[in-house]
Amino acid sequence: MRVFVTGSSGWIGSAVVPELIGAGHEVTGLARSDASAAALTEAGVRVHRGDLDDLDALHGAAGASDGVIHLAFKHDIAFSGDFKGAVDADRRAVETFGEALVGSDRPLVIASVTLGLAPGRVGTERDGHGPDSAAAPLIGGAQTRMANAHAQSRMANAQMTLCLASRGVRSSVVRLPPTVHGEGDNGFMAALVGIAADKGVSGYIGDGSNRWSAVHRIDAAHLFCLALEEAPAGSTLHGVADEGVPIRAIAEVIGRHLDLPVVSVPADEASEHFGFLAGFLAADNPVSSALTRELLGWQPTHPGLVDDLDKGHYFHS
Repeated sequence: MRVFVTGSSGWIGSAVVPELIGAGHEVTGLARSDASAAALTEAGVRVHRGDLDDLDALHGAAGASDGVIHLAFKHDIAFSGDFKGAVDADRRAVETFGEALVGSDRPLVIASVTLGLAPGRVGTERDGHGPDSAAAPLIGGAQTRMANAHAQSRMANAQMTLCLASRGVRSSVVRLPPTVHGEGDNGFMAALVGIAADKGVSGYIGDGSNRWSAVHRIDAAHLFCLALEEAPAGSTLHGVADEGVPIRAIAEVIGRHLDLPVVSVPADEASEHFGFLAGFLAADNPVSSALTRELLGWQPTHPGLVDDLDKGHYFHS
């Protein structure tokens, strides 16, 4: 297939691109900077210049493709407080892709989130649909409410994507866990390591029994390729390898590698200690991928989160 990929030079996209090329697909990547364009060219990708606000560029590239994988999201402005701006840009991009692909039965695969899907119980691919499809509220303070707003907005756009199945688009959504880990990760795990080094302790909130799901980015990349090739229209897929890793277990690995004490941080001090991460860390968000594995035969083969942390690459300066 000729595949158009947004976010193709990002953390997940830079793993998805070689997966697609290795499967025999021809990839065109969206590049908003010279640096991104150079990286894509080096990876053997055709470059399409533009960004998520350039809807004409998105429409043209999608219309000329045999399928679209939409990974880009304006995380920079979202985590600076402009969730609405980031989500609105994402919604407009999905609408544009839908217009370009309607009636073609070509695939549109987008990335979404599992956060807030079913707090306190194991979420499945069947959760988060219908008129009440926004993520369930997470319990906690302002930082937790901020994390929940992010999750709810992303889930609403995912639901809109799935509705395109009724208009002749083979749409699917790959929900990703809070941590997509691996060597080179600068996301939540790297931030936790940095906080621990700065504070002199490796912390967790309360008793640390709340759980995070996780997946290695290479396993996630393989799932995006499978979704493009095989997912039925209207499919919700979970890119989850670790169903639920207790936050305390993560803190213990970090403490061991940094030779720091592992301590409980009271909930009312979490925002001061962890900053923007507090709301995400407070969530109990175990998630299953059993239905995805059954549907597509996806089987994660790379290290789980704790094993990956134990490899030590998160602790190299």
